[in-house]
Amino acid sequence: MKVIFQADVRGQAKKGEMKEVSDGYARNYLLPRNLAVEANRDNMNALRLKEKARAAQEAKERALALENAKKLEGILVKIPAKAGANGRLFGSVTSKEISEALEAQHGLMIEKQKIVLSEPIKSFGSYDIKCKFGYTIDGVIHIIVVEEK
Repeated sequence: MKVIFQADVRGQAKKGEMKEVSDGYARNYLLPRNLAVEANRDNMNALRLKEKARAAQEAKERALALENAKKLEGILVKIPAKAGANGRLFGSVTSKEISEALEAQHGLMIEKQKIVLSEPIKSFGSYDIKCKFGYTIDGVIHIIVVEEK
């Protein structure tokens, strides 16, 4: 019997795959637990529609990521921070602060999880911070950490 898997089944298939399995296994295990549905015309059409919608969503997210990466090229973000002794900061500049400053100064909304800090920023100066958007698209945020008055 051909079935379309609705969930990952260890050792059998991943969600969305269509596979031939024995009739008893399908009737007694997969179908009652809603792990799979029979591969009839309606279910196959629904699978195609879901796949098409997923591909469209992925293309939309990829285009948005490319657009954001291009916007970051000419942007300079100033981040004010409290000064300590010898030009050092109290604490450090976090990805959350970078994200908030980027939104406040330039209106660009980038989640803090996408901003990659290789090491904490603990002193004043200019930095280039990598930003991973996914789909192998990266951008660079140019920031300047200045003393808060």
